Amino acid sequence: MHHLHAVILRFTFFILLLMNSGVASSDSLKSLLMPGKVITSHQKYEEDCEQCHDTSDKEKQGELCIQCHAHEDISADISNKKGFHGRLPTQLKTDCKHCHTEHKGREKNIVLLNLATFNHQQTDFKLKGTHKKAACSACHKSEKKYSEAPEKCIDCHKNSDVHKGKQGKKCNNCHNETNWKKTKFDHSKTDFPLKGAHKKTRCTVCHINNKYKDTPKLCINCHKINDIHTGSFGKKCNSCHNTKKWNQIKFNHNKKTDFPLYGKHKTADCNSCHTSSDLKKELPKKCYSCHKNNDEHKGRYGKKCNSCHTSSSWSKQIFNHDKKTKFSLIGKHKTTSCNQCHTGDLYKHKLKNDCYSCHKKNDVHRGKQGKKCNDCHNEKGWNNEVVFDHDLSHFPLIGMHATTQCEECHLTNDYADVKSDCNTCHAGDDVHKTRLGTNCNACHNPNSWFTWLFKHDKDTSFKLDGKHKKLGCYDCHQTKSNGKLKASKDCISCHRSRDIHNRSFGRQCGNCHNTSNFREINIKR
Repeated sequence: MHHLHAVILRFTFFILLLMNSGVASSDSLKSLLMPGKVITSHQKYEEDCEQCHDTSDKEKQGELCIQCHAHEDISADISNKKGFHGRLPTQLKTDCKHCHTEHKGREKNIVLLNLATFNHQQTDFKLKGTHKKAACSACHKSEKKYSEAPEKCIDCHKNSDVHKGKQGKKCNNCHNETNWKKTKFDHSKTDFPLKGAHKKTRCTVCHINNKYKDTPKLCINCHKINDIHTGSFGKKCNSCHNTKKWNQIKFNHNKKTDFPLYGKHKTADCNSCHTSSDLKKELPKKCYSCHKNNDEHKGRYGKKCNSCHTSSSWSKQIFNHDKKTKFSLIGKHKTTSCNQCHTGDLYKHKLKNDCYSCHKKNDVHRGKQGKKCNDCHNEKGWNNEVVFDHDLSHFPLIGMHATTQCEECHLTNDYADVKSDCNTCHAGDDVHKTRLGTNCNACHNPNSWFTWLFKHDKDTSFKLDGKHKKLGCYDCHQTKSNGKLKASKDCISCHRSRDIHNRSFGRQCGNCHNTSNFREINIKR
């Protein structure tokens, strides 16, 4: 309390001293009352307090600020509600000291701005996209006021402009703040709307070195380097191609030419026919004019390819051999290659119709069966289906012979040299070893080898009776015999070894003996 009184006394004394000294003035008083130095730009008004202060009305201080800063259009912004000052609440629009201060020193920053909480959306430059993450110092330089920050894209991005100013300064026509590389340029508003594959093409493919003005519009200007026709089809690519798919040809050959494309011709490469760059040059329409080099017939069949071939399938012939010739193709002949029969010129070398003219070289009979192959063979199967009727020969096939393979009897292809007697074929399996002769059919028949037909009592002049009925054939027939079997009827021919009479009673044993019992004597006189 004592200290406060001392200060008041000193201050009162100092005032009285000035008033009485005669050197006191209003300026010295203002200097005495000034709370501190103003900033450098306000220094010239430092001794003129009324320039910024109205002692009679403190509320007018804000208006004085606005009047003095009229060159900064603050008043216009407030009136038009633009800029930061124009968007402030009404009570703050003229209350400059709410954000600004003074008398803090020459180099003091009088803008009381909290960068961390400042709402940039209150300005004419609302932050969007990546601008929200940008540092304030990236746009607001220290040597300039915040309101002097540039608003145009090019002002900040000039150094990173890959177009080097060739596209002007309106970056936002193509780019946006979210993604600089993702453009929004509407190409459809130009005189070259993007269609088909052009929509997905990168800008730099057509606009080389970021040159966007005076870009050529003809297809050939961009596609010349990959023109597979090497200019032979001219420069009007869109006559055949479209922007959707380069390989999808739209040229209608059927409507625009007198050579409609059918079958394989639809997928044929244009260059295979159009070898000249002059597409209007008249091309020959005959098959042979294009296919001469790959004519496997070497001209032997003439030049009318369409007589046999079609444009759908070259290998599938349409020539009707049955209707257009005197030789109908049936069986294996249907699948036989033309060249197998037609070895010479089709129109000069006429073929014969007989089998032997073609099959002579592979005739296994070597001509011994004649030239009428069709007497035995047919077109269905040369080896499998033989139609020869053996019953018309001198040896009809009956019984087991009917199912016997030809090769079992005909060991060679000379079928006429086979004999008709049984022994010719069956000598090897004759269990009798020819002891019963070689006339097999005397006992056997073709139906079954084991079915006996021979009856000794009827088929011979030697009736079997008595003990002879039980004898085996080989008991009497012990020697081999070729042809018809012959055996003696005399008893002695078989019983000589047991003749106790030593032939003194002759050869006719039956004069005393009988076949029922050899020991029973019955002398015939």
